[in-house]
This record gives sequence, C-alpha cells and structure tokens, in this order.
Amino acid sequence: MIPVTKPFLPPIEKYQEKVNGIWQRAWLTNNGPLVNDLELSLKKYLNLKHLLYTNNGTIAIQIAIKALDLKGEIITTPFSYVATTSSIVWEGCTPVFVDIDPESLNINPRLIEAAITDKTSAILATHVYGNPCDVDAIDLIAKKYNLKVIYDGAHAFGTKVQGNSLFEFGDITTTSFHATKLFHTIEGGAVFSNDSETIARMAFHRNFGHDGPEKFAMVGINGKNSEFHAAMGLVNLEYIDSILEQRKKMSHLYDSLLFPQLNAYRPKIYDQTDYNCSYYPIVFNDEAQFHKTLTELNIANIFPRRYFYPSLDRIPYVKEDPSLVHSHSISERVMCLPLFYTLSEEEVQLIARLILRIQNYG
Repeated sequence: MIPVTKPFLPPIEKYQEKVNGIWQRAWLTNNGPLVNDLELSLKKYLNLKHLLYTNNGTIAIQIAIKALDLKGEIITTPFSYVATTSSIVWEGCTPVFVDIDPESLNINPRLIEAAITDKTSAILATHVYGNPCDVDAIDLIAKKYNLKVIYDGAHAFGTKVQGNSLFEFGDITTTSFHATKLFHTIEGGAVFSNDSETIARMAFHRNFGHDGPEKFAMVGINGKNSEFHAAMGLVNLEYIDSILEQRKKMSHLYDSLLFPQLNAYRPKIYDQTDYNCSYYPIVFNDEAQFHKTLTELNIANIFPRRYFYPSLDRIPYVKEDPSLVHSHSISERVMCLPLFYTLSEEEVQLIARLILRIQNYG
C-alpha cells in the first residue's frame, strides 16, 4: 500500500535518549526544558525573532484571533483545511469568503477589497500547500483599510520568500506540527510574530492567562505542549534539511514523468520562492477524470487524497456562496499524490505510469 503521506520517524534510539532525560527530571509539561530548547532551536533554524510552541495548529489560529482582539468579519479563503474557518466561527467572528486564484490556489487579492465592509477586522489567508500567498498585495490592502493579517502557514515550514521564512509575514502567522506535516512533533503547532507585545499576549493566552502562580493577566486557554512532543521535534529537526531535499527530489521526479503529457496542471508557485514541496497537488481538467484516476489508483493500493474538499463555504455552519466558482470547481478535481520521506523513486515511477495509462486508456 502507498498512502498519501507517512510520518517521518527518526531512529528510535535518538528519541529514547530524550525520553530518558524526561524520566529523570519528571518534568512532563508546563514549559519544560525541552519545550524551551525546541523554541530556541526553531528560532535559530528559521532565523526568526519570536515564536511560541503550542499543542496544535488549530489552537494557534484561535490564539492569534484572540491576541489581535478581532471582532466582526474576517475575510478568508474557502480553499483550506476546515480549521481555518472553524477557528473564526469558534472565536465568535464571521468568515467572509473570497474566491481563490485558479493558478496559485491561494486567496485572490484582487477580490479582497470588494469584500471589505465596516465590520471587517482582518484577513486570514492560507499559504495553500506551502505556496506563498501574494503577501505584498495583501499587505498593501491591509494597510490601506487598517486591517490585521493572519496567515495560516500549516504547510509552510521550510518555504522561503526572497530568502526569508514565510513565517515572517503578517501580524501573526500560525503553523501546524501535526504528524502528517514535513516537520512534526506528533501533535503541535506554533505562532509567530515580529511584534514582541503580540507575542507576550499570546504567551498569556497559551497558558490560562497566568502571570505567576496566583495572578492572571488576561483570559487564556490551555495551549501548551508537552516535553514528549518537544522531544520528537528536537530529534526531527536534526533531519529537516534531508527531509526537504528528499521531497523536492521526488516532486521534481513526478514533474518529469507526468508533464506535459498529463491533462492536468500544477499550482503556480509565488515568485522568488524556495518552495518546500510539502504536498504534490495536481488539478485535473474535470471531476470525472479525477474520480476515474482515484478509483484505479485505489484498486492498485495507492491512496492519493482530494485535498481540500469540500470548499469551506459548503460546510454546515456557514452560508454557501455560489460566487466562489474556482474554489467549488478546483476542490472537486484536485488530487494530492503520495509524497513522504521514504517514498522511493520506483514508487513514484509506478504512480506516474498508472496515472498516464488511466488517462490514455481508461
């Protein structure tokens, strides 16, 4: 069987070394030494001023919304994982969807201004598949209308724009370190901001609002993570350059085998980007071609995924928007092919041959 993804696991002996230290200290959570070490190591690797490690990427978005004190409407993308929208609703705000650019699959900045009202407080955009949004255009709009910007960078670890980490942009960027991500801590996430005051507020929000053992500065939640999760992150970070290199290698192999023969296209990557190849999405010409390909690959024990589906305006607790034509259409015919560290060249060649055979002969 070839799944769409498979978590990277380091040598168990290296993880066990970290766990032995946890056992000796009996310090399991509550901002332990490995959590602090991971935060410092990530800041150094990513060349960032500030970050906070959280227990998942969804809590990271919720903390970001709370820290910026957002109210009313938040303009966002309908083409993302459900957590982008559910976090807005969970925090008592209203998601206002703007359609995506059919080439990049990111929110279309040319449509944002028309969606702004006197109730709009922010833009929450996703770097889909780790491909950067048009950060310059979004920044200009936000400054023009005095809006905050949050980026959902769940897929963006390792992506750089003009030599800088994609986590540097916006008022706050969030990410996920879930087991399916190219860098993971089993479960986990982080918030990033260049503003020290914003980071300080999010630190309170992450830990129940505690300002000392018997004092509370503001409302908070339990967004902390454990020493066991941080241990996995510290060991995995030792392998991250190899992980990124291998994903790029397999992605380029897919490219060479599938295109231009395949009747589909790959998303256009933002200019001046060192892309992390966190996923390998293709967009078929029609939904029937998608279903035919998926069925035949599944018969061969290969399991790609239609990701993201459905368009988020079609989930039950928001209002469907018929104007989101590109999000509706692409969500029905996008396919993420298997891509993970241990995926072999032979497996990529097999997948590519099958897809082309399905296309040409049915």
